[in-house]
Amino acid sequence: IAIISEYTTLQPGDLIAMGTPPGVGHAKTPPRWLKPGETVEIEIEGIGICASPVVDEAEHRAAATAQPLTA
Repeated sequence: IAIISEYTTLQPGDLIAMGTPPGVGHAKTPPRWLKPGETVEIEIEGIGICASPVVDEAEHRAAATAQPLTA
């Protein structure tokens, strides 16, 4: 929380979803890793669902560095 609050102002009620460290998927039987096209969801009953798509890292980097369109 201390590190995150260095970069953003946290408010009462804010949630921090961090997931798991790299490499823990191999410990499952059978091993399981997230794949592009899947969705990670967190839900708070009575409030709603936050859904985040899993994307290919190379495609994400290419999209993040794309130049904006100009008129």
